[in-house]
Order: sequence, then C-alpha cells, then structure tokens
Amino acid sequence: MSLHLQHIDHIVGAETHISGIDLELEPGSFNVLLGRTLAGKTTLMRLMAGLEPPTRGRIKMDGKDVTGVSVRHRNVSMVYQQFINYPSLSVYDNIASPLKLAKASKQEIDKRVRETAAMLGIDHLLDRVPLELSGGQQQRTAMGRALVKDADLILFDEPLVNLDYKLREDLRDELRELFKARNCIAVYATTEPNEALALGGNTAVLHEGKLLQYGPTEQIYREPNGILSAEMFSEPPINIVPGHLTADEITFDQDIHFPCDDALRNLPAGEYRFGVRASHVSLKPNAADDLELEVAVDVAEISGSETFLHVRHKLFPLVLHLLGIQTPEVNQRIKVYFPTHKLFVFDQQGNIVHTPETRGGNQHV
Repeated sequence: MSLHLQHIDHIVGAETHISGIDLELEPGSFNVLLGRTLAGKTTLMRLMAGLEPPTRGRIKMDGKDVTGVSVRHRNVSMVYQQFINYPSLSVYDNIASPLKLAKASKQEIDKRVRETAAMLGIDHLLDRVPLELSGGQQQRTAMGRALVKDADLILFDEPLVNLDYKLREDLRDELRELFKARNCIAVYATTEPNEALALGGNTAVLHEGKLLQYGPTEQIYREPNGILSAEMFSEPPINIVPGHLTADEITFDQDIHFPCDDALRNLPAGEYRFGVRASHVSLKPNAADDLELEVAVDVAEISGSETFLHVRHKLFPLVLHLLGIQTPEVNQRIKVYFPTHKLFVFDQQGNIVHTPETRGGNQHV
C-alpha cells in the first residue's frame, strides 16, 4: 500500500497547522517525521490516519482517494507517547481487542496474539493487567495492539519518549527489525535527530507545518537542503558563522582569514553563511587545516557521557559536542579547533550551495 499526501493544508481558525505538504510514502517503507515541538508531526499523523480531514488537498492510499474516509474505515493503527492500554483487561485481551472488533475467529485471535507477544518479548506476561507491568512492558503491550492488526499504515507518535534511555534503545532496535519483515508503511515521529539516524529508513524534516526535505535518512543528514534542515538534523543545532568567500580564502568579519577548500573555489565570490556541526569542533587539532580559535567558556551542559560546551569567540558563539564529561570554568579562556574542510555553505537565503565531503565515519549529529 502506498500513501500520497497531495498539497495538504490544515487550518484551524486563524492558525495554519500544516501548509502545502506533498509527500509520497512507498509500500513497506519506514518513515521518520523529524521536527521540533509544534512542527506539525502529530497533526500530519492524524490527517494520515483519517482522524481529521485536511482543509485543502487530497490523501490517496494505493491510488484511491480516502480524503473524506474516517479512521474506522481505514486499516490504520496508532501508538502514542502515553501507555494507552485498557486497565481492566489482561495483556492478552489488550492485544486481542482490535481482532475482536474485526470479528476474527478465536483460533486466529489466539494465534496472532501469541505470535505478536512473542515477537515483542511479552508472551510470558499475557495474563497480567497493565498496572502490574513496567513502563517498557506497558508500551510493548500498546505496540502489540497496533501490530497485531496487520494494518496497512502504523503510526508511532513519539512512542518511546516517556521511557528511560536503555529501554528506548532496546525498543528502537526491535522496531527496526520488526518492520524489515512487514509490508506496511510505518511512520514514526520524533524530535530527536539521533533517534532518526538510529531508526534509518526515510526522514521527512518538518518545521512550522511545512515539509523542508524528504529522503533517505542518512542522505538528509549528510546533504541538508538548507540551514533549517541542517539545524533540525543536528543536536545541538549546527553552528552558523557569516563570512565572505573569494577564490582564495574565507573571511569572518574582516578579522579571521583562512584558505578555502579546493571544492569551494568554483563558488561565486560573496557573502555566505558557513555551517559546522558541533561534533566536528574539537579541543585538539584533528587535521592540518583546522583553524585554531581562542574562546571563552559560557557553560558546559553535561548529558550522561557527553558534554555540550558553549563558548564564545569575540565574533560569534560556538557549541562543541564532546565525548566524556568536560568541566571547564565559566569565562575560562581555551582554544578550540574549527575544521575548515567540514564546512557546509549556505547562501544568504539559507539554501545549501556546498556540502563537505565525508571523511571518516563520525555519526554524531
């Protein structure tokens, strides 16, 4: 089954929640909706499911116009952030509920419930009720109810956000494997670039109800089509520094000069915005063309085994994504190394004009 959203708008009162989205999802594809809070991910999923009609545009499934068809008449399942299970029913009956509504035979229900529970590793919990389960087990139960239906379209609205890191990692891996063997379309919403990369498949980058870019996930990460896509697919957001390019060098505010990469020499001279990922700025030089900058420390955000180090040069701020726990003092003067061969180059309108060649396998976003 294919799904095609054709020029979709969704307007509520004076608010435009979705604007001009045209998106085609292929049969058997795994698709990530990546965007910040209020980007329009949940609204878009509700439109896909038939829970709400679009204000303008058409929705087609397998070439058939289903724009006005309600969710009850579509073969769709949805998993939410919250652990939405029937509290008085056992795990078995929770998973079986869509099949009972579809009036499947008892034998078919039993077979599919047990197969789905085994696939999710909760087959030993079928007699328990949700309140006797851990958070991860409750979410697996909710997923089981969505998967057992064998829907054409399965929607996951940030389903792992309320789980701890290890559980999220385990369930993410399981989801990726589950959908390799299914021919349905899966759509998974997240605010986190790392999660999108971990899930793979295709990614649609959303911002303020608009589709910025869609394609294979790693390609979108490597080749954003503009500053907004690059920012959405970076955690913390990509560093952007305004500068001037000539045939020979790049200049930041008439003060910092360095030779431009050979790949940039064919670009017209002029004003550009240069992007570098936080994970590519370092505390030690990694290449001969790294630019040494003296900066002052603003704050170090420690997140588990990583540190987001916010610093400021006299001309611009930078953020470094560092492995390990780093604890420099506020206002401490340190040196950082800016990789001039890893620059994304954007024109004044924010469109990409150059992406750096990949050197090595750094997957930090």
